[in-house]
Amino acid sequence: MKLLKSAGFFMTIAVSVVCNAQNEKTTTVKSAENTPFDYVVEQFSDIKVLRYQITGWENLTLKEQKLVYFLTQAGTSGRDIMWDQNYRHNLKIRKALENIYQNYKGDKNVPDWKNFEIYLKRVWFSNGIHHHYSNEKIKAGFSLAYFNGLLKNTKTTLSPQIAEILFNDVDSKKVNLDSSKGLLEGSSINFYEKGITQKEVEAFYAKKTSLDAKKPYSYGINSKLVRNSKGQLEEKVWKSKGMYGAAIDKMIYWLEKAQSVAENKKQADAITLLVSFYKTGSLKTWDDFNIAWLQATDGNIDYINGFVEVYNDPLGYRGSYEGIVQIKDFDMSKKMEVVSKNAQWFEDNSPLLPEHKKKNVVGVSYKTVVVAGESGDASPSTPIGVNLPNADWIRADYGSKSVSLGNIIDAYSKSGGKGKLQEFANDEEEIRLAEKYAELGGKLHTSLHEVVGHASGQINPGVGTPKETLKNYASTLEEGRADLVGLFYLYNPKIQELGLVDNWKDLGMQCYDGYIRNGLMTQLVRLELGANIEEAHMRNRQWVSAWVYENGKKDNVIEMVSRNGKTYFNITDYDKLHDLFGQLLKEVQRIKSEGDFEAGKALVENYGVKVDQKIHAEVLERNKQFPDAPYNGFVNPVLVPKLNAKGEISSIVVEQPKTFAEQMLKYSKNFGFLPLEN
Repeated sequence: MKLLKSAGFFMTIAVSVVCNAQNEKTTTVKSAENTPFDYVVEQFSDIKVLRYQITGWENLTLKEQKLVYFLTQAGTSGRDIMWDQNYRHNLKIRKALENIYQNYKGDKNVPDWKNFEIYLKRVWFSNGIHHHYSNEKIKAGFSLAYFNGLLKNTKTTLSPQIAEILFNDVDSKKVNLDSSKGLLEGSSINFYEKGITQKEVEAFYAKKTSLDAKKPYSYGINSKLVRNSKGQLEEKVWKSKGMYGAAIDKMIYWLEKAQSVAENKKQADAITLLVSFYKTGSLKTWDDFNIAWLQATDGNIDYINGFVEVYNDPLGYRGSYEGIVQIKDFDMSKKMEVVSKNAQWFEDNSPLLPEHKKKNVVGVSYKTVVVAGESGDASPSTPIGVNLPNADWIRADYGSKSVSLGNIIDAYSKSGGKGKLQEFANDEEEIRLAEKYAELGGKLHTSLHEVVGHASGQINPGVGTPKETLKNYASTLEEGRADLVGLFYLYNPKIQELGLVDNWKDLGMQCYDGYIRNGLMTQLVRLELGANIEEAHMRNRQWVSAWVYENGKKDNVIEMVSRNGKTYFNITDYDKLHDLFGQLLKEVQRIKSEGDFEAGKALVENYGVKVDQKIHAEVLERNKQFPDAPYNGFVNPVLVPKLNAKGEISSIVVEQPKTFAEQMLKYSKNFGFLPLEN
């Protein structure tokens, strides 16, 4: 489970009108000790591309640097898996677009070419032709006739049927969560062969049983569901000598190198199990790996690699490929590990029903880390926090690992625009509290969300997993539940008692101000006027905010203020809002524990999907004054090994990409291991 940066995560709240200016850097990027680091690569459309630093790289031993290098190579080797997962024609389309970009000799000063460049960069950023956040097909700012001319001019091959898809309504949404349109029929994600229905999928997996019913396998996590020659459903497993085998074999190559320089036996054993999983596709081995990975807590280096998050599957079975390589931030981890050490206190004092509380919260580890490389579902758009594994029974029996991506959060903070807080905050006191506490509040909410939130609560005996019971609402309900845990404890003297803040009430007030402001207003800058909310995290921020707003009306807990033609939200009673967050948390945990699909559906559909169009139009208009883009992502630093006379690695240096296009083209050239048809 991962926490995405919301539009209002930092004091520099969200923002901006679509901007087609291309501010691409062409100078060499330096990161010398006394040279200011240039965080911004460029901005286009609704996206800003940033750089991040690998702070403390020089303090690692050569063996540790090799481990990081091998793990990042393994992660990037699987990059094209995510592209193909996102849409069956993505690799063909990317090859065609890149060939045009590199070989076109015509006029590059006309608007059509500029729009082509922007379109390609948006496709790169989203790992395919569907927007990384809205899931809508990205609109090309040029005509099919112009595109056909580019294909002809550069001798680029792309079938007319696929070329037309860029401009028509075919496969218009990657992930559709509107059940009235058909969860699979309305989704173009490449997890299910066309024509397979939700009913067939559920029947297929209903027949599968695990050796231990209390330890269910993650069925479907590493496969595509297709029909065989007899018309029967079967899985095409993602493994060596299976689907995506060419990329997975490269991943295995680098993982085995990583295993040879592991910091300790537990770390090496976990990597060995991951290699075995990729070779066999065994779901039992996947569970064994996750348990071993959880228990490998010593050492400075860690990683996430596999088919992990299920947000992109409307049915919640299949995992998107992702990789993150991380280095422990010792100073910040020491400060924040107090949260994980007190996980049982948080559970015992939560507003959950007694039967829904864990009697023994086990193995919750928390670290702030320095990211050294990201791939797949984590790149270019990255989370700010991750809590894994996702299997509820493993979390209950063995615990979980939570990480906060410290240098990513730092890069966001240092690259943000100015003035949005003043525009959308209700009064000077809100602004004062945000300027003092927003950054710390964001970090605390991340840690409480990941460490306490995802680790809390338990499912009633005999109730199925959330993907079985809550179905297409499972992801947003889980993210909202974790958010609510954080919100409940951010306004609590315990966090001051633990030494995490100097004034719990002021920090909690700031966090409540920012969450409500974002959930009801500022995150809407990410949507086109008239659109519903589809993305799980955006949905959860709205249904949480809208529910407490609606249910606090009788006491005027949150009031809508209109001033000079502008709307603001003002919290009048923080204590009552705290109680409302607690009531909602208890109900959402009940929904999860009992598998109450209808109640979960009602909560999300009634509060989290539809947008107040009047407020939306106003927010977009007010936001036009800010040039910052609403979506940020990153290029990755490049680790360059230096060899001695024997051909052995003697050192590894960190270089920064000059441009977004440079990195994307190098990735396609050096890590394009898959065939165009899989």
